[in-house]
Amino acid sequence: MPLRRNRSDEKDVLDNVHDNIHIDPLAQDFIDTVEFQRLRDVKQLGLCNLVYPGATHSRLEHSLGVYNFARATVFNLDSCWPELELEQSDLTSVGLAGLLHDVGHGPFSHVFENEFLPRIGAGLLKWHHEAMSGKMVDFIVDRNYIDVDAGVLKRVKDMILCSSERGAPQGDKAFLYDIVANGRNGIDVDKFDYILRDTRACGLEPGTFKVCRLMDSMRVIDNEICFRSNVAATICELFVTRGNLFREVYTHPKVKAMELMLADALVMADGFLGISGMVDDPASFWKLDDSLLKAIETSDEPELEASRKLVWRMRRRGRELYQFCDSLKVPAEHAERFSAVTAEDILCYAKGGVLQRDDIVVSNVKIDDACGKSDLLEGVHFFKGYGSTEKLELKAEEVGRSYAGHDVPQRIVRVYVKKYEHLEAACDAFQAFQRERYNVQSQMLRTPDSKRKRKTRRVS
Repeated sequence: MPLRRNRSDEKDVLDNVHDNIHIDPLAQDFIDTVEFQRLRDVKQLGLCNLVYPGATHSRLEHSLGVYNFARATVFNLDSCWPELELEQSDLTSVGLAGLLHDVGHGPFSHVFENEFLPRIGAGLLKWHHEAMSGKMVDFIVDRNYIDVDAGVLKRVKDMILCSSERGAPQGDKAFLYDIVANGRNGIDVDKFDYILRDTRACGLEPGTFKVCRLMDSMRVIDNEICFRSNVAATICELFVTRGNLFREVYTHPKVKAMELMLADALVMADGFLGISGMVDDPASFWKLDDSLLKAIETSDEPELEASRKLVWRMRRRGRELYQFCDSLKVPAEHAERFSAVTAEDILCYAKGGVLQRDDIVVSNVKIDDACGKSDLLEGVHFFKGYGSTEKLELKAEEVGRSYAGHDVPQRIVRVYVKKYEHLEAACDAFQAFQRERYNVQSQMLRTPDSKRKRKTRRVS
């Protein structure tokens, strides 16, 4: 019996990516909670809107989009392949997993998790938002008395966690766990939505990646979602577009400068505000959102003075920001055995005793188009035609020569100084480090000579 939907019970939300999103009553129960509505105040791209002004969309918008794609995938599989015998509980589980997969994100999204918490203590190094999402799902159900089947609830949490804590799912209908957070090959509706949403918000193009083409070509073979072989190039474009977003948006040098400043500000404020003490308890965690920055900025508390001044510097921008010195793309022959560059490594090449350890901040960026795989198409299985049940494997270079080489992660080292007057000394030290360590003479993004000269004229 095909899956059914009762339009009279659904509510419609007009979204700028999906147009109408139809929300079923159980999903609406979750949406209408203060814990889920908190996501309105957590920006999807953290501080990227300070460089890309249009990137102001929230985790709530993204969550609704993933919910829509998740349900659409189940409906599509059910209509095309009725032998899968999908049930209403399958549709409910996958839809809720898409809706709730990000309720555990902290303020400023990945900045909180990747830059702030690791600096607080070793106990928080393994904290990740997927596990917190699982805790938050239970908390939302208990606190708001939501009537949801226990089996459905368990599957929802397993689907959220399967990419971070599990290998390939086992058991009946294991393919359903590939839809929201695919730990098998990385092709999931979470990526579908954030790639479309983020490129649109930042004024970029999503390449030739077409979601509808991928979704229409899905088929389940041996309990795994496979794709028709003629969409292999579209899958490659999915990963390449994601990599380009990392290069151009998520790790933009100025975005990174402000993220480093924000992390410093949060560390300074943590002793007084107790932020890190709230991350394991859902009853406290749901109170954390991006308003934290405004609270620090406008506070009169003397304990927050250092943090407040740093936030003011972020607002004034210009030379008040941490200054970008230079960027090094680590040569391919050194990338595999690369070890993170530290401020101490750069200081070894500083002259004249001008620089101190706390003057320099080093950001080690990894951009991996293949998401940790040895090939863009590793773990992806294909079929030739809809009448075939034979699974095929392809290599990215077989699809097109332009996709060769995307399997090698890029390592990029960026150096910043906290004060403008240290810019030239840090640039010289970093260049000396590059020559000695990697025998590299030129840099990817050298500090403009005019900028260095302005500094020299000002000091003299």
